[in-house]
Amino acid sequence: MLIHITSLQTVVLFFCFSGIMNWSKRIFFTAFVLLEAAIDGAYGDALVTGTVFCDQCKDGQVSLFDYPVYGIKVTMSCPGSDGQFTTWGEETTNWLGSYAMRVDGTPNLSECYTQVSGNGQGSNGCGAAGGPAQHLRLMFNMFDMEMYAVDPLLSQPAQPMSFCPRSASPAPVVPVNPTPIPLPPAIPLPPATPLPPAIPLPPVPRFPPSPSLPFLEDSACPHQKWMMPEYRCYWKVVTPDMKVGVIFGLVAARKYGTDMTLGQGIIGRGDPYRTLLREGTTALLNSYNSIQFPYHPLGVIQNMNLALMGSTRQVLHTALSFMKANLGIGTNATCTFTACK
Repeated sequence: MLIHITSLQTVVLFFCFSGIMNWSKRIFFTAFVLLEAAIDGAYGDALVTGTVFCDQCKDGQVSLFDYPVYGIKVTMSCPGSDGQFTTWGEETTNWLGSYAMRVDGTPNLSECYTQVSGNGQGSNGCGAAGGPAQHLRLMFNMFDMEMYAVDPLLSQPAQPMSFCPRSASPAPVVPVNPTPIPLPPAIPLPPATPLPPAIPLPPVPRFPPSPSLPFLEDSACPHQKWMMPEYRCYWKVVTPDMKVGVIFGLVAARKYGTDMTLGQGIIGRGDPYRTLLREGTTALLNSYNSIQFPYHPLGVIQNMNLALMGSTRQVLHTALSFMKANLGIGTNATCTFTACK
């Protein structure tokens, strides 16, 4: 005699025998109870799912113009023992165009197929005809549970929509060896009239040379050049009378004072911080004078402030970097100054 023990009976037996079981066996037995309960609750179900699309262009495939359709009846047919197909279920698509059929037990549904059998409410005139049937494909089989998927089904309107692309008409067939058509005799042409001699064109005038753009030239001048009076016209963005604190910011104002000017700072020497101010001011002037200078004006001000907030070694390193750029070391740039008029 076969005895079927339910999940509840298993739990009762667990508590009855828990007194004679150690903790490792209790944990294993608890997991077995939960697994048996899950299998017992999902015993003997087969689920079939799919989607129906409105084939607006009636081209027999899902394209850009098609959409899931609601209210279409779908029938599933399966072969019997005599090989005759009978209806096993019928469902109607939901608002997303999907349908789901549940079958008790775990029969083999691989030989079954689904097809559109009719239209209901909401089909919007897309249920005049149905597309080809589709066979079921097994996707999942575990613990006596099966899940089948069906390729998209098609439901078609009576006529293709007006926006659907029309199929191109076949090109006319050209025979391989057509009958040659006789051509009329060639008409003799009159002799060509000689052309008159070409008129000589006046010489092209020479245009004056285009003005140079100093800002686009590669130029780097040391601080001695910027101190000379004959090159004072190149101080265009800043002037010698401007305050160091106004140009380089609050950190520079605290270090050099609020009365220090750029003209005074460019002649500084003998002290690491005065050397940094001299080369930093020169680098700022060069960055305004040439777009190809290695430092951007904002980069000069940023490096200047970082050095002032760092150590003396960083001050000397930044001053040396500015000096190399001002002398054209690494870029082969030269000073392109010409005496101001």
